[in-house]
Amino acid sequence: MGEDPPYHAPVFVLTHYEHAPIPMEGGTTFEFVTEGIHAATELARAAAGDADVAIAGGAETLNQALWAGIVDELRLHVAPITLGAGERVFDRVPSLQLELLRSRVTPEVAHLTYRVLR
Repeated sequence: MGEDPPYHAPVFVLTHYEHAPIPMEGGTTFEFVTEGIHAATELARAAAGDADVAIAGGAETLNQALWAGIVDELRLHVAPITLGAGERVFDRVPSLQLELLRSRVTPEVAHLTYRVLR
């Protein structure tokens, strides 16, 4: 990623450990949030103003966001490989209704975009 990450906005990182913010070039500052997904989302919404807020991360972050009911649109990138271990997407998540908005498939990956129905 280097000294000039592509975000050009504050990035709020969920963590269990206190850490001082890390300012980078281009307007990106990594802020570390230990108070959970709701606190991180509130900070991100305040920083974004009228812009959209994106949540990125692994399965645990996605599952927390789905559990919290704060996901409006879900983008999955599915590659034909299994790693054999790790967290599972949708693990212990209450039943969801998803509406497929877009799909794009290549031999290497399928890009799927869903609207989360409430």
